[in-house]
Amino acid sequence: MIVSTAKTSTGTGKKLLNIAANPPGFRSLRFVSLIAAMIILTLLGVVMVLSASSVNDLRIFGDTWHHLKRQILWLFLGVASMATAMRIDYRNFKKFSTLFLLLSLLLCGLVLFPGIGITANGSARWIGVGSFTFQPSEFLKLSMVIYLADLFSGSKKKTNITITSIKKFLLVLGTASALLMLEPDLGTTAIIAAISLSILFFSGFRIRNLFLMGFSGIALLFAASYTSGYRRKRLLGVLDPWQDPTGIGWQALQSAVAISQGGVSGLGLGESRAKWGFLPFSHTDFIFAIVAEELGFIGACIVILAFLSIGLVGLVTAFKAPDSFGQLLAAGITAWISIQAFVNLGAVLGMLPITGVPLPFVSSGGSSLVVTMAAFGILLNVARQSR
Repeated sequence: MIVSTAKTSTGTGKKLLNIAANPPGFRSLRFVSLIAAMIILTLLGVVMVLSASSVNDLRIFGDTWHHLKRQILWLFLGVASMATAMRIDYRNFKKFSTLFLLLSLLLCGLVLFPGIGITANGSARWIGVGSFTFQPSEFLKLSMVIYLADLFSGSKKKTNITITSIKKFLLVLGTASALLMLEPDLGTTAIIAAISLSILFFSGFRIRNLFLMGFSGIALLFAASYTSGYRRKRLLGVLDPWQDPTGIGWQALQSAVAISQGGVSGLGLGESRAKWGFLPFSHTDFIFAIVAEELGFIGACIVILAFLSIGLVGLVTAFKAPDSFGQLLAAGITAWISIQAFVNLGAVLGMLPITGVPLPFVSSGGSSLVVTMAAFGILLNVARQSR
């Protein structure tokens, strides 16, 4: 009896030592790092949305807080979606991957019908529900990640790359791209293609074939851009915005002016000059320019470092995931956030064409914020269960 008690005590002691040496995923450094980076970006986003939108809101709506109130509402919905996704075992999403994808494709098709889809700035990307609108392409990003992670995941740690799975991959990506280009939405098309290729890469697809597929996709996107007059001007405007400084090059030039005025420490919160009618979409696509103007190089670095942290920690989470579905899911969500941030920052800095892609967690926008936070909750769930 004494020996048995001793053994029990020893076993309990070893278990406690093991927990101390390898704390649960909920308290792990990876989990905390992801949460911290997300909180920094979302709180900064709330403050900067108020600062960037207040002037236009007062002029258009007679309410300085118009976009701030909407952003806070969407943020609460986003936190709720993240908390829900974080508490659901990520493996459960595998059962509904095809259903999620079909619903997302259906919604993306519905925006093309007059009376259902809402057109703004020449694109039909939104569906209205009462006084709120949502963008189905944001849901498509998440459903594509879940579906492709399911498609290429095998048993345990092994992935499933077969001719059949590649055919399904091409069919789904082609259908999604076609629907998005009909809206038209070149930016989201490029991001979904990049996310899909990222998942294919992490599945173990041959690098040579991946490069061939990637170059083919880039060629198609370039052709689609060059055959459209407006998109061709956007593309050429990156090379020399001064060719049309009051037209297609206006946003890029005003963004550069705003960033340069910020200096090291910025002009101070609320002191932006660009938001006084000089920089269009300053609270959405170009909010990073306002961050750099008001908070300077220091504020801009905080944003970039937060995204780098999510990217690096997300990849480590993917490698440490307990199974191939979790690995591909974490890798896909990490690629999604990182690629979208890169595309947005590249456009704001004048390095990439302006595509209307929001900055994750920071830009004003309900659909983007809620869906991105839901995806982030799934990433956190994988992090909780990783080694």
